[in-house]
Amino acid sequence: MRVARVCAAILASSLMMGTLCTASPAQAETGAAVTAAAPATLSGRMALVTTAKSMNYYPSDAGWSAMWTGFDAARIDQDLARVASLGADNVRVIVFPQTFGFPTPTSTYTERLRKFVSIAGSHGLTVKLTLFDWWAGYGDVANSISWAKALLAPYANDPQVIAVELKNEFQIANPDAVTWVRQVIPAIRAAVPTMPLTLSVDGSTGAAGMAKIKSALSATPLDYYDFHFYGNSERSLAEIRKAQAAVAPSPVVIGETGVSSLTGEGEQAAYFARVFRAAKEAGVGSVAPWTLNDFSDNAIPSNSTVSTIPAQYRFGLYRADGTAKLAATVVRTAWTTGTMPNSFLNLSFEAPAGDSPWRQNLPQAGAAEISTDMPRNGRFSARFSDTTRTSAGLPSLVTSPITPVQPGYRWRAEAYARGIDATGTTEIALSWFDVNGKWLSQDLSNRLPAGDTTWTKLVVETVAPADAAAVQLHLKSGDNTGTVWFDDVAIS
Repeated sequence: MRVARVCAAILASSLMMGTLCTASPAQAETGAAVTAAAPATLSGRMALVTTAKSMNYYPSDAGWSAMWTGFDAARIDQDLARVASLGADNVRVIVFPQTFGFPTPTSTYTERLRKFVSIAGSHGLTVKLTLFDWWAGYGDVANSISWAKALLAPYANDPQVIAVELKNEFQIANPDAVTWVRQVIPAIRAAVPTMPLTLSVDGSTGAAGMAKIKSALSATPLDYYDFHFYGNSERSLAEIRKAQAAVAPSPVVIGETGVSSLTGEGEQAAYFARVFRAAKEAGVGSVAPWTLNDFSDNAIPSNSTVSTIPAQYRFGLYRADGTAKLAATVVRTAWTTGTMPNSFLNLSFEAPAGDSPWRQNLPQAGAAEISTDMPRNGRFSARFSDTTRTSAGLPSLVTSPITPVQPGYRWRAEAYARGIDATGTTEIALSWFDVNGKWLSQDLSNRLPAGDTTWTKLVVETVAPADAAAVQLHLKSGDNTGTVWFDDVAIS
């Protein structure tokens, strides 16, 4: 069982010396499969942090502080079973000082936290704790320290709790926050010396914010840095490497990443596929999706600005009714196989429309349709008819590969095309972008001849430009008064 392995990973040396361990209170209550436990070590916890298959969690009907005010143990148990079924071994949970009681946590809420940790343990999940969310009381250092110490004391030597994030999405530009955290870090270290401590930055602050935190905390350094990545997934490798460089040699984890499925469930799935693949390339061993569940109406407390943003309700791997999106399959594949197949890109157009990451480019000049009238293989192909062009170029279908772009690497893309009464220009293209999303250049394939043709392979082979951080594959057909079909696309 996972929890047994957690204990072994943390304290192999203690076990080798014959030290027998007792179960933690959380583990003992649930009967989790823990045969040995002992005080956790900093190095052991860090080993788990940097490899954690971690899920961010709130119930679908009770987000943020509502999870705690309306604590539903049965619902949490059901959800964490689902987390474990994806292949996860860790869950991140966020607590709120004003909800839990400040400056002294109330017994009601500390018991709810203990119960949460207990439920997680019963499913073989370790826990990361995030403190001081929805918090701006930086002038009250003494009570901040007192509150955190009281909350963490039961878990100081519990190997099931592997890390503490002192503040969610820390604002380094706030001098009061910097003064506060410089005092909180050493106090918490003294209280729980083997607990790894971190801070996260929001998606807009990114690598630059991480570098500023590292500089500001040189006298009280963090154990690792938590990168919240919500940028363009096509450029995720370049962005992850920027984050790593900003805090080197400190370890980096991706503590939150994802995109709302309001953009399309297929693109959400491809987003996760690209980020997981890029993280692997960069040597980042822990990527945590935001979040397990979509949120139902009124699930996000109204005092949060997040509650007013429709996209925030649709970041889940599962819909609010509990049904899985394609993104759940992507994450399960990443965690259980370590691979990320191109099948998630729907390169043969056989996936349901909602599960396809293909998107229209310049549809005002002619939108592609997925049709059954001329497949090369399977049942479907993509069809363009009666297209024109705009000043920006030819209409196209667009997707981006899962494999991240690195300058100087060789790329090949191909697609089969067929025309009836075709005119104009039908081709495929690789369009290159730098780390800031600036277009660099494109490489074009051979063109489909005009008129009536059989299935013809269009191929482009090239090397990524020196400044390239992303590539898009375009299937183009413009100035075409006839009809053209594309099928059986490949990119590598």
